[in-house]
Amino acid sequence: MRLGFVLREVGTGLSRNFSMVVSIILVTFISLTFVGTAILLQAQINQMKSFWFDRAQVAIYMCTDFSTLGGCDQLAASPDQKLAIEQRLESATLAPYIDRFYFEDRDQAFENFREQFKDSAVVDLVSPELLPETFWVNLVDPEQSELIFESIAGLPGVESVIDQRSYLDQIFALLNAGSLTAVAVASLMLVAAALLIATTIRLSAFSRRRELAIMRLVGASNRFIQTPFVLEGIVAAALGAALASVAVWSIVRFFVQGYLTEALPTTVFVTSADAFATMPFLFATGIGLAVVASYISITRYLRA
Repeated sequence: MRLGFVLREVGTGLSRNFSMVVSIILVTFISLTFVGTAILLQAQINQMKSFWFDRAQVAIYMCTDFSTLGGCDQLAASPDQKLAIEQRLESATLAPYIDRFYFEDRDQAFENFREQFKDSAVVDLVSPELLPETFWVNLVDPEQSELIFESIAGLPGVESVIDQRSYLDQIFALLNAGSLTAVAVASLMLVAAALLIATTIRLSAFSRRRELAIMRLVGASNRFIQTPFVLEGIVAAALGAALASVAVWSIVRFFVQGYLTEALPTTVFVTSADAFATMPFLFATGIGLAVVASYISITRYLRA
């Protein structure tokens, strides 16, 4: 009997404030979609870090006829200087820390450059003579790249020694900034959703003030009176969380797995399993927000 009464009250409240309920659903949907996207973006960043950082190489760029960095002075590295670098990499001092290394001459560098920038006009402006010959070094532990710097940098014929992780750090810093931005926007949207839920509950209570007065006169407890209003907020927030879950899964399924995976086949991306893993958090966040906002709102109204 009481359960049926509570459910009827919930249905009455939702129908009387239909437009506000729809607003709650939409705001919750948008804010939780941002939350889910931020979570997946952070998961993607962590996956890419573990994937690319382990594969990051140290590049030893040799001098060219146009180099002015290091000790080059516009003199290309001689065969003896390149041999000295190779012997240093194979020495007992560095060999235990190096997984493998290989030498890339100008022609190979030019072919790789053309492949990388095949759709850019800059290809027509570059010739093999402008590109440096390079030793590419894979370390057993990428964190020990400082050993290569200390042993190789400054040797005759060496223009510079670059750890590719320095480029990756800049990229991941931008991705982290994007993730934090999504979290900030989501937080603002969640605050807006909480305020909207509270306002809707107060309007719903005001529209049923006579019924509430009668319930008080017959001895209904505050908890019994509050329950339908809290359930109204939960229903609206749960629908918003459900829509957000569908949106997050769709982004992963059709954009990440459907487009990015084909466009960037060498990169590991989040999967639908990761999207499903975020859904309980989205529901918990939406429902928890609704419970707190609804309870505070109706409690303050009843005390007024």
